[in-house]
Amino acid sequence: MDKKAIVIVSGLPRSGTSMMMKMLEAGGLEPITDEIRKADEDNPKGYYELEKVKELDKSDDNSWLENAQGKVVKIISQLLKDLPGNYTYKVVFMRRKMEEILASQKQMLVRRGEPTDRISDEELSSLFRKHLVQMESWLSKQPNFDVLYFPYNDALTDISTHANKINDFLGGKMNVPAMEGVVDKSLHRQRA
Repeated sequence: MDKKAIVIVSGLPRSGTSMMMKMLEAGGLEPITDEIRKADEDNPKGYYELEKVKELDKSDDNSWLENAQGKVVKIISQLLKDLPGNYTYKVVFMRRKMEEILASQKQMLVRRGEPTDRISDEELSSLFRKHLVQMESWLSKQPNFDVLYFPYNDALTDISTHANKINDFLGGKMNVPAMEGVVDKSLHRQRA
């Protein structure tokens, strides 16, 4: 892999991005995280987040990206367009069944005591699907973005094949058995 490339794990919230971060860390990539958001019942293995990422659309200070080259950072799909164009990005974009994403999000809100009826599942699903179509179209036109779409649900039934695809995508030097070993199928609790 190009050591100047920034590896990004992206997708919708609750699409398996934290699992992928754990896989890539086990495979040999250093994650960029501040560990401010601690593991909890919704993500018992950790969130792998970096607070500075949330400022991509609000701040011009992206100096932290210089240190992210050759490493991996988690960025939700809504913020990919805010990344500066002077870097090369290798994006592992998570795809998960929409019904599972919605159920997982709802369960997380319930655990936090937050309202779950602000928007219907149908409306949210429609917004998410529209966003994914727009993102895929936008990503296909970006010369500095290389994208691997990762099928979360399929991977849980055949992690070896999909871990090898990630290894190929990232240059062939990942520790694939270690990547496979951190996938905890018991955490796939919201099923379609």
